[in-house]
Order: sequence, then C-alpha cells, then structure tokens
Amino acid sequence: MKALQQLLEQIDAVKARLDALRREQCAALLHALDIEYTFESNRIEGNTLTLRETGLIIDKGLTVGGKSMREHLEAVNHYEAVVLLREWAQANTPLTESMVKQLHALVLRGVDRENAGRYRMLPVLIAGSRHVPPQPWQVPMLMEACFHFYAEQRTTLHPVALAAEMHERIVTVHPFIDGNGRTSRLVMNLILLQHGYPIANISGDAESRLAYYGALETANFEGDKQPFLLLIGSVVLAAAKRLVQLAGDGTQ
Repeated sequence: MKALQQLLEQIDAVKARLDALRREQCAALLHALDIEYTFESNRIEGNTLTLRETGLIIDKGLTVGGKSMREHLEAVNHYEAVVLLREWAQANTPLTESMVKQLHALVLRGVDRENAGRYRMLPVLIAGSRHVPPQPWQVPMLMEACFHFYAEQRTTLHPVALAAEMHERIVTVHPFIDGNGRTSRLVMNLILLQHGYPIANISGDAESRLAYYGALETANFEGDKQPFLLLIGSVVLAAAKRLVQLAGDGTQ
C-alpha cells in the first residue's frame, strides 16, 4: 500500500502542474490524444488499424483498403464514446449503470445491433484467460454491487484508485457479450476526467497488453489488486507528465 500511496502522491503533484496550465493550451492537444487512445484501446482487442489509419477514418471519413468494416466502425464508435466522456465530465454527470450501457451501445453500434447496450443472456468464456465470467443471471446483481461500491467510495477513495477499481470490477463481471474491455476502460477514464486527471491510455503493444491482462488475472485469482492499481497509476502518471510537457511546462 505504501508504494501505491507514493505513486498517487506523485500523480497529484504532476496534476497540480497540469491544473496550473491554461486550459485552452491543453485543449488543442486533446483531439490527437483521444485518437491515440482510440487506437490503443482497440488495438488491445485485436483491431489492426494503425494510428494513422485510425486518424484518417475519424478525421477524414476515409476507408482503408484491406481493413474490415468492423474495424472502421470500432474506430469511429470508440472516438465518439470518448467525446461523450468529455461531455459528461464537463457537466460533472455522476456515473450510473445506465451510462455504462450507453457507452457499450456506442462501442458496438453497427457491429452487433442485438447486443449493443444490453447485458448478456448467455454464458461466455474469454479466450486465453483462466477467468470464467459469472453466469448471465448473476450479471444484474453483480453490476448493482459494482455501483453500490462506487456510491460508497466515490467521495472517499482516491480518484485514480476508484477509477481502477471500477474498471477491474466491471471487466471481471464481463456483463456484455463483447466490448467489455473497451467499455470498462471508458468507465475508468470517465472517472479520471471527472476529477481532472488525464485519460489513462494503456498501450496495445504485446508487452503492455500482457502486463495489463496479467495484473487483471492476479486480481481475479489471487485477490491481490495492488499490481493492477499500480499499473493504472503508472499509466495515469505517464499521461499527466506527457500532457504537461506537450502543453509547454518543461519543468522536470
């Protein structure tokens, strides 16, 4: 816990520098960073679009030869979900279960009309994971428990820890047929944005993806959430430092 506390203190020190910068100075960077987040979050789930291709699809409405329609939709849908996150954060809209479903509906819009925004009605297995998600009849009750935790902890737990906890809890329930990873990361980042932290953009490269999944499995099977909380904290710290640097504060 000491390591986590020290990491959270580092994050808050960098956040203070970020808060001191002119918001309009930072705003010009967010569009590019949101495209980068869309690229990485989709890449974790197997989308093969490059960062440049993702940007062209979102900004120019272009189609990329050799890439599936699903991959194009995933890019546009995820980016629009990030825009919605920023709108909710600006309005300081409290997170609700309905908002999770709304985010999921955007993630799977045009990809799976039947299941977009709806809790799964079938049992599922996750390829390459030892975690067996709960039975579908358990999902509503477990999601209710997630939001009971959120209501209890939202004003007491450090926002970075709260964001990571909600991500881990929702993705462990695996409430949807598909799109659980993207949706739970969006929920995490909504909480971060609501509290003035930057988006935690987990890289989709093989090494980072394995570390991410490994930390989730440690939480699931060993009951030890510390590695996952530290991983998310380190991603938030790196994002805050990068945004401060890009926005023009060269202080080390």
